[in-house]
Amino acid sequence: MSDIYRLAKPKQKGLLSIIFSRFFIIALLIVLQVVLYISLYRWVKSFLPFVSGLVMLSTVAGVLYLFNCDMDSSAKLTWMFIISIAPIPGAIFLWFTQTNMGNRLLTRRVDALIQQTRDAIPQPEGVLEALEQDGSGADDLIKYLNRSGCFPAYANTEVTYFPTGEEKFAALIEALKAARKFIFMEYFIIEEGYMWGSILEVLVEKAAQGVDVRVMYDGMCEITVLPPDYCKLLQAKGIKARAYSPIQPFVSSHYNYRDHRKIAVVDGEVAFNGGVNLADEYINRIERFGHWKDTAVMLRGDAVKSFTLLFLQMWNIMEEAPAFEPYISEGGSAAAHPSGYVIPYGTCPLNGQHVGELVYMDILNRATDYVHIMTPYLILDGELETALMFAAERGVDVKLILPGIPDKHAAYALAKSHYRRLVASGVKIYEYTPGFVHAKVFVSDDVKAVVGTINLDYRSLYHHFECATYLYKTACIPDIERDFQQTLAKCRKVTDETIRNEKLSYKILGSLMKFIAPLM
Repeated sequence: MSDIYRLAKPKQKGLLSIIFSRFFIIALLIVLQVVLYISLYRWVKSFLPFVSGLVMLSTVAGVLYLFNCDMDSSAKLTWMFIISIAPIPGAIFLWFTQTNMGNRLLTRRVDALIQQTRDAIPQPEGVLEALEQDGSGADDLIKYLNRSGCFPAYANTEVTYFPTGEEKFAALIEALKAARKFIFMEYFIIEEGYMWGSILEVLVEKAAQGVDVRVMYDGMCEITVLPPDYCKLLQAKGIKARAYSPIQPFVSSHYNYRDHRKIAVVDGEVAFNGGVNLADEYINRIERFGHWKDTAVMLRGDAVKSFTLLFLQMWNIMEEAPAFEPYISEGGSAAAHPSGYVIPYGTCPLNGQHVGELVYMDILNRATDYVHIMTPYLILDGELETALMFAAERGVDVKLILPGIPDKHAAYALAKSHYRRLVASGVKIYEYTPGFVHAKVFVSDDVKAVVGTINLDYRSLYHHFECATYLYKTACIPDIERDFQQTLAKCRKVTDETIRNEKLSYKILGSLMKFIAPLM
């Protein structure tokens, strides 16, 4: 990889560079706003003789609202805890988040795009009828998914499963080099290094050949790993680029909703989905938290159209005249070895439908033999925890593989806070000893699987834009189960004894973090 494609200068870590960085300035402005709000509260408190009445009113109003809203029960408990210790600020904070201040335009825009594209891709003939006769319940799931968007089921699609980020990377480079019409890439994280540099070299070459190349990444990257003008740097190379929801120096609930999707589409013929971001740790080029275990899928055939549509919805989110054609009409007929059924789907945090969680619960509730899961995080609400326990208690072999080396100690401690109840119900939990599991995989009964971006935590299930690929009777499902078993062989089992002997620091941290888990 030539250094010419390292567009951003390496970030300096000196004190002055930190002080004058965009992150520091934005953080300072946000802190100043918070200090201003606290000062106003203290000023009001000192001039109101009936503060105790105001406190009681705030508490009662907050609790009444929580009892009558449609919020998740775990989140309600968290808010009640906040209001109980800080009634007035807690009630104001609750009002601020629930009114979606600074976020209403986005909500209206997303709703409009979903309505506009609800019939953009027709359901292929004969697929639903075949699934209805199959009796698997997959047809019911499709009907549910299409309440929140356009998510047809496809039969004419070939799926390849990649058990490592390295294998996905190699296939992605090959697909990009073959592009003739367009390349669409949407990733939560893009970070300069060998992986992104190698991809960028191909993208620049393809853009020069006249290929429509578009790159979209989450705006949080401009705080953590990329400079704020990175889109302009890409555009100077002929690549159309956008950052979703860049962080601005204003307190807003808008920042709660991140674009956590990982999508690559080439010519409407090939699509990639899974947990792999575009940074070197995902292909173990550098080591972070030991060996990085991740997964992905590659689709060829009709189902690629759904990922094209998902990308264009996010790309057009602020466009006055969004364009979807001719892209969703391209490709979709190149499946050499189609098998089973494929349903790509996306989740939206703004419509109140917890699609990612309910798809997982559908798998758990319909399983008869086993459900095997890989996830980096385990921060569960009551409903999903109950679904896992109920599946195990009725005799289903429920196994979870989680990281052995954490990337976030608070999230790791929260995961461990669920261990005792799950293990007592018969759920088998394992930790990947070589390092960090970033895969998001469900596989069940040798016939169903989901590979995508959706973690078992509140961020993914409630607050992020996500996407995944639902597979039924596809030829790659045995590969997914085989990979699970091979990964399992490198894990340590969680037992009653290991739970008792867990570090006291994790027990304390998990108990404390439980109060605010829905806000993480």
